[in-house]
Amino acid sequence: MPDPVRLPYSQLDQIPDRDPEETAEWRESLDAVTQAAGPQRAAYLMRRALEHTAAPDLAPLETDYTNTIPTSAEPAFPGDEAMEARITAWNRWNAAAMVTRGSKLGLGGHIATFASAAWLYETGFQHFFRGKEGDGSGDQLYIQGHASPGIYARAFLEGRLTEEQLDHFRQEAGGEGLPSYPHPRRLPWLWEFPTVSMGLGPLSAIYQARFNRYLDHRGIKDTANSHVWAFLGDGEMDEPESTAALALAGREGLDNLTFVINCNLQRLDGPVRPNYKIVQELEAQFRAAGWNVVKALWGQAWDEVFARDTDGALLRRLRETPDAQFQTYATRDAAYLREHFFGAEPSLRALGDTLSDAKLLELFQTSRAGHEPRKVYAAYRAAVEHKGAPTVILAQTVKGYTLGAGFESRNANHQMKKLTGQEFRTMRDLLELPIPDSALEGDLVPYWRPADDSPEMVYLRERRAALDGPAPARKVTAEPLPMPADKTFDALKKGSGSQEIATTMAFVRLVKDLMRDKETGRRWVPIVPDEARTFGMESLFPTAGLYSPKGATYDPVDRDQLLWYKEAKDGQILNEGITEAGSLADFTAAATSYATHGEPMIPFYIFYSMFGWQRTADQFWALADQLGRGFVIGATAGRTTMTGEGLQHADGHSHLIASTNPAAVSYDPAFAYEVSVIVKEGLRRMYGENSEDVFYYLTVYNETKVQPAMPAGVDEESILRGLYRYQEAADADADSPKLQLLASGTAIHWALEAQQLLAADWGVAADVWSAPSWTELRRDALACDAARLDGEERVPYVTRALAGAPGPVVAVSDWMRAVPDQIAPWVEQDWVSIGTDGFGLSDTRDAARRHFGVDPQSVVVQALAALARRGEVKPETVKEARERYGL
Repeated sequence: MPDPVRLPYSQLDQIPDRDPEETAEWRESLDAVTQAAGPQRAAYLMRRALEHTAAPDLAPLETDYTNTIPTSAEPAFPGDEAMEARITAWNRWNAAAMVTRGSKLGLGGHIATFASAAWLYETGFQHFFRGKEGDGSGDQLYIQGHASPGIYARAFLEGRLTEEQLDHFRQEAGGEGLPSYPHPRRLPWLWEFPTVSMGLGPLSAIYQARFNRYLDHRGIKDTANSHVWAFLGDGEMDEPESTAALALAGREGLDNLTFVINCNLQRLDGPVRPNYKIVQELEAQFRAAGWNVVKALWGQAWDEVFARDTDGALLRRLRETPDAQFQTYATRDAAYLREHFFGAEPSLRALGDTLSDAKLLELFQTSRAGHEPRKVYAAYRAAVEHKGAPTVILAQTVKGYTLGAGFESRNANHQMKKLTGQEFRTMRDLLELPIPDSALEGDLVPYWRPADDSPEMVYLRERRAALDGPAPARKVTAEPLPMPADKTFDALKKGSGSQEIATTMAFVRLVKDLMRDKETGRRWVPIVPDEARTFGMESLFPTAGLYSPKGATYDPVDRDQLLWYKEAKDGQILNEGITEAGSLADFTAAATSYATHGEPMIPFYIFYSMFGWQRTADQFWALADQLGRGFVIGATAGRTTMTGEGLQHADGHSHLIASTNPAAVSYDPAFAYEVSVIVKEGLRRMYGENSEDVFYYLTVYNETKVQPAMPAGVDEESILRGLYRYQEAADADADSPKLQLLASGTAIHWALEAQQLLAADWGVAADVWSAPSWTELRRDALACDAARLDGEERVPYVTRALAGAPGPVVAVSDWMRAVPDQIAPWVEQDWVSIGTDGFGLSDTRDAARRHFGVDPQSVVVQALAALARRGEVKPETVKEARERYGL
């Protein structure tokens, strides 16, 4: 193809031109206008003409319901089509056999999706998808989750999986099984990207392609040869995340990205668009977002029929037929097709009369572009050669193709988990596989694989060798990163002197210093979904720069200011605008770059606390599945620190959501020195020797306080484990009532004031403990419980830390009570928790804290009530305290 930007063929080439002279006159007129008045004038006249017709068939974002690339314009097929057909047949068979064998254990699996998409994958594996044995990156493949049996079948054919492993499909408890879908955490040498939480795959693929460009533009890794392929279902495109970032991909011209949407017109329980046409809808949507659209709808059998459509009746009928009706056509006999499709108007009936019954059945039951390797190859070649925009391929297929009449185009085929013996025999005959009847007589249908020295296996290995090894594949080659100098972390340990700073600012200052490190500074990837200035990050703008593939094509309004808004092609900050989903997709790409590209990056994603976990918890789960590493920062944390912002900004529950994610190491630091200790340990665990597949979640606050120096008696291990005594009660009498106040985050300041009030007003001695991580304390305790069941005597850290501490334990935080309550079962003392349960509200911090009962005076009353229940203070003391403090 000499010019892939302006394709040398037209979709209209496959449609008869009723009046070539008239067409030539129109073209000559446009040429004349273009030459005389310029292309803008010609385009203006065309738009005026379209407006004048007011005809829906002339909608500029939609084309005819036919292939973009005519058969006459298809490039020569570079492979052995017969050989590839045999390889694809083996994969179809083994995929169906694996799922059917598993169904005997009640495990199920999905067959119909891969059956429809087999050639979409196989053409890529034979000719396009690059492995990691070249530059280490290869192509990035987002496999449609329900098609995983076909990928396992190919890996089996390649010798990467054994029959025993196939027989452990969906049987993972023993540690050797195959996960149901693409799960890197469960099969880390094969899968790179989790995709079966539908909608997250397309979103992640866009940001992965964008991050590839980011690495290249910043000089970290040459990714020019990496291409991102996302395989999606047409029903999946209903998920809002599927289309959320289309404009970004179009705007930035990500021509290293191809979406392949398998348009079998069916979602999980029925047609995708029963009364409409999903292909036309998607075409308009992608074109509007600036994508190159390639429609691969019809097989070669349709060519002669289109050639006879001299008045456009066939094209009109195809365009007006809703998807649900077309699905019906794929299951009916020739008489039905003649009456209901071709009987719509006389010219169509005449066209139908020229076609045999066998031809009609071929057209409507099997002849789809997605089932013909030449059509698929032409579409893929057009996609990779197109420059300046991403490409979407809308490939039409039949769901359940080759599985027999009981599967093909049936609404229930998503739930159909096995084939009968007779269906396997029919499938064998259709695919022309050399499997004898005797092999099909047992209870289990056999797997089948050609001999290693067979022509098919030789061809298979040669094709993958030419494409740099197996795919998909996940391969970790990144070396550990050197730790920054201790002095970088020591600054926060010294405290802030007399200056009041929030822990948010403390974190930003630390990262700013870490970004100056000669060894690792360039690997930091600051990610913010907007309002970086809210988090005090504007100081990074002129030094690190904000990434833009175009740099700055304008004169910044604040160019003469110290902290000006600097965009640059090699900018380090990813400032994504108002999109938490997009920012987390960015984070995921950066957090897994150590595996995808062999380049460890250190992303930190900072966001309004409420709009992190609550909004994108599903993506955080996928991040964990993908083995991502980095720092997630919930800024403006807590339910009462966001003065005036109200119910949908006040976060009191994200730590509870985060606690459900096993890969999230969660902290709620109270002081700047805790932030320093935690970040240093996070870098060691995630990027040092023996790196771990975890990510760190820190909540930081926008409430300014004097940050103390790290107390001499506090060790880093106790901070990291989640609990240490920060301040003992001063000069307490031996007979004074005693208790323990545990607090995290900004609540430490309420606990310290409550400590003073308890001593001064009520003669109660309270020790104050900082609890940087309720969740880590709980996880340690759960591990100890599990060890005891195995006969190992282990005492949870929280139990040991509080052992012998007198009085009840009162825990307070700016989170709902369920957050500190995580550790209650392992606290031997009487337990009381205070929190911000309920919805947030707009008011001052003091008023909000009084409302929730977590202000220092409320803490005092709760502490006295706990002592009263033990008989250590008089019951009327509680009432007296309430009256004194106006509660």
